[in-house]
Amino acid sequence: MSTKNQNLSAYDASTVPNADGFKVGIIVSEWNYSITGSLLDGAKKTLIKHGVKESDITIEHVPGTFELTYGAKKLAQTNNFDSIITIGCVIQGETPHFTFVCEGVTQGITTLNLEYNTPVIFGVLTTDTMEQAQNRSGGKYGNKGDEAAITALKMIALNKKYK
Repeated sequence: MSTKNQNLSAYDASTVPNADGFKVGIIVSEWNYSITGSLLDGAKKTLIKHGVKESDITIEHVPGTFELTYGAKKLAQTNNFDSIITIGCVIQGETPHFTFVCEGVTQGITTLNLEYNTPVIFGVLTTDTMEQAQNRSGGKYGNKGDEAAITALKMIALNKKYK
C-alpha cells in the first residue's frame, strides 16, 4: 500500500530476479483507462527493464475491474504464462458498488491463485478519489504498475524454485 513514506515505484533492484525467458500476461480494465493505461505502461516498462522480452508479454483488455478475474482465468487456463498481472482501478462513489466490486475482484484473484499454478498479481487501485488514483499511477506516490510487475517477477522465481 502506498503511503506518504513509501513510493510504489521504489524497490531494491538487486532483489529482482533476471526475467529473461519469463512469459507474463497482463489483463487490464478499460474502465478508468486514464489510470489503468498508466499502470499498464509502468508494468510493461518494468518487466522489460528486468529482462522480459516484449514478445513475451501478452496484453488483454476487459471492460471493467470486475471482469479481471475472468480474463485472468482464461489466460491461466492456457498454461502459457509464468504469471498474470491484473490491472484495474475502482474509485469510491456514492453507492455500495465500490465495495461489491473490490470484494469480488479480491476474492476472485485469491481463488485463481489457489486453483492454478500461475501467480495472479493484484494490481488494482482502490481509492477514494481520482486524485489518489493519479498519485498512485505515476504521480507523487509512484506507479502501482511497477509494483505489480516486480511482484510478478518475484512470484515467478518462487514458483520456479518449488516446481
